Amino acid sequence: MKKFFMEKYNKPKNIRYASFKFTINLFIQRKLKIIVETGTARGKIKFFFFNTFNWKDGMSTPIFADLALEIDGQLHTCDISKKNMNNAKKFTNKDVKFYVEDSLSFLKNFPTKIDLLYLDSLDGHDPVAASEHQLSEASLAMGKLHENSLILLDDKGTKTNLSITFLLKNNFEILFETDFQVLLGKK
Repeated sequence: MKKFFMEKYNKPKNIRYASFKFTINLFIQRKLKIIVETGTARGKIKFFFFNTFNWKDGMSTPIFADLALEIDGQLHTCDISKKNMNNAKKFTNKDVKFYVEDSLSFLKNFPTKIDLLYLDSLDGHDPVAASEHQLSEASLAMGKLHENSLILLDDKGTKTNLSITFLLKNNFEILFETDFQVLLGKK
């Protein structure tokens, strides 16, 4: 494997770097391949005439796209916003599979097992609605997960209020946690 690609994402403004790095190291160690992301990173913002990374947004989609390319895996990313999808396509490789669809129907109909599930859809401005939505996503994905699957939850404290409890009751445990994200895996 080439020099660890994550280092290019180690920027002071990338407040999620530690949890992404831990997750990806475990993903590689477990020899996983299929990444499913709900809520595509909007990624770049205009700064005068240049596009620049929006580190506040977390940059999950380009990170996971690079990971999939590095390990010959697959990234499936879903967002309800066509605008977000079109923007994400500008900074990812052509092998990423994009779905403009509600995350709940996407997860319900996803045809294969999921190795890494990243839940980051529905902005957390309304913690009740965002928590209920993430809980629904986690519930729908349960049958598509296996003993080595990983679940990375974003926006700890706004979206994760119900899903963490649900996953812990369903034989998952917290593997890594920061102020922003929680990684879970099977016990």
